[in-house]
Amino acid sequence: MTNTIITNTIRFIFLVLLQVLLLNNINFLGYINPYLYVLFLVLYPFNTPQSLFIIVAFLLGITIDTFEDSGGINAAACLVVAYIRPTFLRFSFGVSYDYQTVKLSNTPYGARFAYIFLIVFVHHLILFTLEMFDFSHTLLILKKTLFSGIFTILLILISLTLFKPKRR
Repeated sequence: MTNTIITNTIRFIFLVLLQVLLLNNINFLGYINPYLYVLFLVLYPFNTPQSLFIIVAFLLGITIDTFEDSGGINAAACLVVAYIRPTFLRFSFGVSYDYQTVKLSNTPYGARFAYIFLIVFVHHLILFTLEMFDFSHTLLILKKTLFSGIFTILLILISLTLFKPKRR
């Protein structure tokens, strides 16, 4: 239990610092910006209580908002993802999730990709919709969601490949 808490605390701090010190300064073509901190939401243990995960997701989002001075849009996007993550897990992993036997590193690649895709694109869609807050910019919202989402998914997949847990 304490090992999980320590691991998630270190992951939380590392991803927040990486996001605010390095990744927020990357902006390709005006609308491609990686949001690697979403990896924390992807990797957070599946068997923890939903209410705790929602609180931790809020803390993650509000921490990013504090550094970015973005008025709570990251916190709102993280809260939405945290709230609907069980649905994404059930959709991606099916019965394995219902019986709490899912380990992300042991899942088939297609199910893992579907789960990451859903989390990232819902997060980005909420984030950019709240950032623009104007439906006349729908095309720009979708463009930023698509391109930033693809870039974020690539970074997440690379990170998961580089930092694979050791097989026991």
